[in-house]
Amino acid sequence: MDYKLIRTFIAVPVPEPLFNLQKKLKATISEKTGKMRWLRKDQIHLTLKFLGDTTEDSINDVRRIMQSIADEFKPFNISIQKTGCFPKAERPRVMWIGVSGELEKLNQLVEKIQKKLNPLGFPKDEKKYHPHITIARAKYPQKKTPDISTFLNTSFDPIPFPIKKVQFISSELFPNGPVYTILSTHFFGNNSV
Repeated sequence: MDYKLIRTFIAVPVPEPLFNLQKKLKATISEKTGKMRWLRKDQIHLTLKFLGDTTEDSINDVRRIMQSIADEFKPFNISIQKTGCFPKAERPRVMWIGVSGELEKLNQLVEKIQKKLNPLGFPKDEKKYHPHITIARAKYPQKKTPDISTFLNTSFDPIPFPIKKVQFISSELFPNGPVYTILSTHFFGNNSV
C-alpha cells in the first residue's frame, strides 16, 4: 500500500498586534550586517508540538485526540514579552519573541498533547519545551553574521495573548518557505468564541 506522508504540527495562532511588533523589530537589524529571512504573517505561530511525517490514515485520529484535549482545557492568558535567539547571539539562526504569564497551564497543555499523541506513534520530545514564537531566521554560510544586539535589547510593552484554541496544521516545504494549511481547529472547553 502506498502511504502519503504529510509534515504536521500542533500550534496556537498568535494575536494580530504581534505583526506590528515584528515590523518594529525588523528595523533593529541592518541588512548590511548580514541577511535575515523574516517569516511571513501566515508562517508565525506558537508551536506546541512538531509531529513530523504523518500518514493520511492517522489525521482523523490526531483530530479526535486534539478535540478531546481541547475539551479538557479552559482558555488562559499568556503575554508576548522579550526577544531572544538560538543558538547564540554571535551566530544566530533563529530570532524569536518570548512568552510569559500562565506558563504552567501552557506546559500542562503541551504535556497532555505529548502524552495522548505518543500511542499514535508521535514520541514525547526529549528536550524540555521552550515556548517561543519564531519571527526570523538566518542561514549560513553568509559573508557577515547578522548583528542582532539591538534586536535582543529592544524592550516593548507586553502583548496580551489569550489561548483559546489549538490548531492541527500541515506544512509543505517550498524554495521560498513553507506553506501551512490548517487541518483542524479545536476550541477549549467546547466553546466556539
